[in-house]
Amino acid sequence: MLEPDEILIAVPHGALGAGVRADEMERALSEGAQAIAVDAGSTDSGPFYLGRGVSKVSRESVKHDLQILMTAGAKYGVPVLVGSCGTSGCDDAVDWTRDIVVEIAAELDLKPRIALLYSEQDPAVIKTKLAAGRTRPLAPLPALTDDRIESCDRIVALMGPEPYIQALDGGADIILGGRTTDTGVLSAFALRQGIPQGLAWHAAKLTECGGLCTVNPTQPGVTMRLRQDSFDIAPIRPDNRCTPYSVSSHMLYENSDPFHLVEPGGVLNVRDARYVALDDRTVRVTGSVWEDRPYTMKLEGSGRGPFQTFMMVGIAAPDVLADIDGFTGRLHAALLHRVAQTIGDAAGVFDLSLRAYGWNALSGLPPAETQGPPPEIGLVLVVTAETQDLATRIAKTCNPYFFHFPASEGKELPSYGFPFSPAEIERGQVYEFRLNHVVEVDDPMELVRTAWIDLSADASSGKAVA
Repeated sequence: MLEPDEILIAVPHGALGAGVRADEMERALSEGAQAIAVDAGSTDSGPFYLGRGVSKVSRESVKHDLQILMTAGAKYGVPVLVGSCGTSGCDDAVDWTRDIVVEIAAELDLKPRIALLYSEQDPAVIKTKLAAGRTRPLAPLPALTDDRIESCDRIVALMGPEPYIQALDGGADIILGGRTTDTGVLSAFALRQGIPQGLAWHAAKLTECGGLCTVNPTQPGVTMRLRQDSFDIAPIRPDNRCTPYSVSSHMLYENSDPFHLVEPGGVLNVRDARYVALDDRTVRVTGSVWEDRPYTMKLEGSGRGPFQTFMMVGIAAPDVLADIDGFTGRLHAALLHRVAQTIGDAAGVFDLSLRAYGWNALSGLPPAETQGPPPEIGLVLVVTAETQDLATRIAKTCNPYFFHFPASEGKELPSYGFPFSPAEIERGQVYEFRLNHVVEVDDPMELVRTAWIDLSADASSGKAVA
């Protein structure tokens, strides 16, 4: 159980919708956890989800997890904090999550007070910041321009913990946040309780992905137990373990510097941190330091780009597999020539990309010279063009060569295995990240809007009061 000066926070998973476990939540809360915090978003899956404002995880998956968290939170009277709702954390994604929460509340007869934190940005506001010289680019993007801002369908600013702390101060039972740093949502409760910033931010970083800091990441739940001079990280399940290696190595997750982590308002410095095994499943951490910096928020922006159609084949022909690079190089040249001959200038600006899965499609790097040929490859042709019609017409123009191109000139034409008919698959319009910049703010709440839904305010009618 908890000592008087300890704060215990349950992190049910690294991603809402990925499979929260009811037994883990019951165990953590029965042992004294005072808050539940979980991240729900990422840019890992690309710009589409921000550009379109939709979740990459199904509604059923998110509802399953929220039902468990809301039930546990209501039973034990602890707040539930969710960051980066609906994958991208844009306004539509927050509202999508809000609707699920309200639906669950009605089904379970719960009356929570819900705080909604919005961090999607009006382009005009970002232009004003740009004009004032208060933005700067992050590699590899260039300096911000008005045109680049205008090219975005949606822009979000990554919040820190302050909006969550303010919502907790306002009596929120459930906080649904827009785009937030993973550590921002996880550190908020501890910071509000007076835990030193270095320890709170470090504990949040190590637990941001749930069980990924354990020896068995398939068991997702972990807890952080914080006090004034240290914190402990442990898995919720008794048959899982944390080790100094599994915990400390998470500082390198999505972070190129093992000792420093840049966050809104400062930098976490763990160069002098120490990780000690308390027992066979718990690690204690000391020595984390927070260094204040001027407050900045990262901007992410996504905008519509060209259209794509793709085709794929499976190839097991030994003569092709003996010279994959040569074969794909010759095929690529032949496809470009065919498009030029057949469609000509009407094709507009387009791109043909061949990706050999089973060879080097993931890395894009030349395989080692000592590597022998694989038993088969999956070859994907991605056509990118200015319209969907053009992308599909170009793909169809490439079809005869793509499916029957011989390993060498003069050989009998082969037929490679194709899994789908029709062969061409339209992807639609693709999105591109246009903003990877930071913006300076005078106040952590400057670019954040808060709204409330109080389901307890009119329990007799069941109507929400905003």
